[in-house]
Amino acid sequence: MYTPRRTKTEELLANLIRELFQTETSGLRHCRREADRLGSVEPAQAMRAIADHARAALKGLPSLCEREGMPVSVVRSLTGSLFSELRDKLADGLIQSERSYRGTLLGTRHGLDLVHMVELTADGASRVALVSFCQAWRTTRTVLVERAEEAMRWFALNPEKASRLARPLLLRFRAKELHA
Repeated sequence: MYTPRRTKTEELLANLIRELFQTETSGLRHCRREADRLGSVEPAQAMRAIADHARAALKGLPSLCEREGMPVSVVRSLTGSLFSELRDKLADGLIQSERSYRGTLLGTRHGLDLVHMVELTADGASRVALVSFCQAWRTTRTVLVERAEEAMRWFALNPEKASRLARPLLLRFRAKELHA
């Protein structure tokens, strides 16, 4: 059976879709973990909303990709999960809560840029359904990221509480030893 070769635009789009699976998987995990660390404060609520949006996107993306002949990237999602686990277990435990929050927010901005690039490339490849997905995704996610950006004010107004939420890795292990 003959299958036509993909154009450079279609190859780029396939690579961007793989990256989107990875980015959304990482975003879901990082935003949820960030929210769990912070509890019920405004920045946590903003991160939970982004995590919920990422979960919904990951739920609908496979069927859209299958209809469009794009890769459904479980491997990239697993790669994203691995990097998320490493970040959570090592790096985030060593930094202050506001710095961890800003790092997670940086990842959400990467997602905005990525989906914009997917949209532009899908438009160039006349992939109307992907363009529509991207437009809807960006409309919602932009508002959620802006809310998370505004929520950073909480750290500035509550530095004592924010520093109590920062649990360096060594202190976590000590607490576990004391309770064991």
